[in-house]
Amino acid sequence: MKLNELKIILKRLHNHYVRFHIKRILLCFVLSIIVAGTSSATAWLLDPAVKKIFIDKDQTLAWLIPIAIIITFSAKGLSLYFARLNINIVGQKIAGKLQKQVARSILFSDLQTLDSRHSGKYISNIMYDAGQVQHLVSTGVLNLMKDSFSVIFLVGVMFYQNWKLALFAILMIPLAGGLAKNLGKKIGKASVQASLISGNLTSFLSDIFRASKMIRIYQKEEEEDQNADKEINSLVDKNIRIASIMIRATPIMEALTGIMIAGFIFYSGKLINTGEIGINNFFSFLAAMMLAYQPIRSLATLNMVAYQGSAAANRIFIVIDKPITIKNEAHLPSLLTKDCTIEFKNVGFKYETTNERAVNNIDIKIEGGKVTALVGQSGAGKSTLINLIPRFYDPQEGMINFDGQNIKDINLTSLRKKISLVSQDVILFDDTVRNNISYANSSASQEEIEKACAYAAADQFIEKLPNKYETIVGENGVKLSGGQKQRISIARAILKKSPIILLDEATSSLDAESERVVQDAINNLIKGRTTLVIAHRLSTIHSADKIFVLKNGEIIGSGNHKELIDNNNEYKSLYKNQLK
Repeated sequence: MKLNELKIILKRLHNHYVRFHIKRILLCFVLSIIVAGTSSATAWLLDPAVKKIFIDKDQTLAWLIPIAIIITFSAKGLSLYFARLNINIVGQKIAGKLQKQVARSILFSDLQTLDSRHSGKYISNIMYDAGQVQHLVSTGVLNLMKDSFSVIFLVGVMFYQNWKLALFAILMIPLAGGLAKNLGKKIGKASVQASLISGNLTSFLSDIFRASKMIRIYQKEEEEDQNADKEINSLVDKNIRIASIMIRATPIMEALTGIMIAGFIFYSGKLINTGEIGINNFFSFLAAMMLAYQPIRSLATLNMVAYQGSAAANRIFIVIDKPITIKNEAHLPSLLTKDCTIEFKNVGFKYETTNERAVNNIDIKIEGGKVTALVGQSGAGKSTLINLIPRFYDPQEGMINFDGQNIKDINLTSLRKKISLVSQDVILFDDTVRNNISYANSSASQEEIEKACAYAAADQFIEKLPNKYETIVGENGVKLSGGQKQRISIARAILKKSPIILLDEATSSLDAESERVVQDAINNLIKGRTTLVIAHRLSTIHSADKIFVLKNGEIIGSGNHKELIDNNNEYKSLYKNQLK
């Protein structure tokens, strides 16, 4: 990361995040002055302590000076405590705001954007990068204020005692600054690499959780264990490199300090022998110089913290700055529904990750209140058409009209409110049965939930669960069978009471008995509603009012089941293959 980029990121952090906590930071500023003042006061008190107590043997000051030292250290401790407490609150709130913005980006981004990046990368932004920014704010800002004032005040004490020795002592400050600048660039580069590795590890862990059954059935435990070792070792190595860079300043600083102290003692001996400085001044100066060592060392590493935190912030900004192409436009009119007819007019669409069109020149009409089916081989474009209706994606060509209204020209919330989706891949939260069903309508009463479950043929198995509607279904419904999960999904769609139903191969993964029960539930769901069905088993769509046949992303036939059997070779072939 270049210096200009660092300045831009730090400026953005200040303008959009830090400045909103200016009161706490000003409090930390004042407390930092107190910390610095008490540190320098401790060093200064050694002057009268040595002179009045050990040389002049003043019995009154023998009590007063130790009391003053106790008060000074107590004031320093309390000030440092409250400064750290407040700056940590600021850091955590800023990190929390960044995490919320990443989460919001995930929730509101169009699916095309989300599909282009592994979910583990987003988790790394939230868990790893936000933590680095928090460290920059809570540690970096406080150290900048506290240590800068401490060095200034302690150097002031040193000049007060003897300006010649002070000039000699501060020679190490520009040397430490040059060292920090060089190490800062290296730490920034290593931090970027560590974040990438952290994202890869998170992605890997996410994959092995999701593929746990497949790993075991194919006996890939050892292989995946080796992959885990490789990913973790990469991250460990990179973190070791970062740590080594961070502490690389230590031996150099120690050497500089040793040279400085050696020279200081040699030169001080001459000044004491000539009477230019007293023994009391010497001890006070030595204390100030030794106390200044820690803040100077801290300031030397501050540049590295800045590069590390800024690199993390930049990775977060890339995510939250990504423009959302499909979003709710509050100023657009709400959807006005009549008979809920959907029309595709010369629609063409391709995914960003491919060069070929998923669908091309689609010109069809889905009649309101009727059942329309899409059939075709895998990859024909059926699911793409389903996903275009609720605007999970937008077509690059043509338009989709809903009762004569272009869905791009209406409020997105009002559009999706009219649509329910039941797909082959049922999504359930690790929550109760009740909460999974009421996700469609959080204000639904228990009576409404039970009625929806009865229509979905889910009530009987729910009553047999250990805690009935309060039973936790596990991660993505792992404690339920495929048919049970599907019926909960249908109950959720029924509870939404939307006039448009999209069924994406809702029964394809079920056995015959479960399919029969689920199909009965689907029949209850679609009564009187505009329904678009993708059917894996053509036997389930015999009664569809209209069937569209797709091949290579284009419509090659339409009609009811009998008409297509008689007139469409593709449909006839698909049907015969299934009968076989």
